[in-house]
Amino acid sequence: MTTSIPEKNLPFLEKVKEQSGLGDIYDARDITEVVYRVMRDLMTTEAADRVEEELHKPAEQSDDKSLQMEIADLWHDSNPLVRFLSRVRPPWQGPGIFKIDSDRFLFRVANEGGMQPNVDREQVVKAVFSATKDELSPERVEEIASWLPDHVRQLWQDA
Repeated sequence: MTTSIPEKNLPFLEKVKEQSGLGDIYDARDITEVVYRVMRDLMTTEAADRVEEELHKPAEQSDDKSLQMEIADLWHDSNPLVRFLSRVRPPWQGPGIFKIDSDRFLFRVANEGGMQPNVDREQVVKAVFSATKDELSPERVEEIASWLPDHVRQLWQDA
């Protein structure tokens, strides 16, 4: 008889995979990075840095070098250009073409993450949110909520 591991004891990417319905751990890694990218686009650099400071924990226990990273590595993005731009541009909020509302947030996650059409993008976002909240202090959880647009904020609070 096998006993399931309590979810709170699963590594970060396993939590994302299990809760999201994604096919494998690599999809969980890739989509987490995209969700984090869109989240950072809503925040000031200072707020994003405070979140990153709390995410210095292993994302997955694995012999595979492509999975040997900290959650913070996913947060600050593996793409050097995206990482740089997210540090120098202002938050994408308020009036203008770059405003990220809930629809744009979910659209970007689905498209930039290359999600399969049968995957529920809200379920995936909520899975990343849930695993992330497990790693953060109550102060960071509240701070992130303050940056998120209406429906996405509700997903964060429900996660």
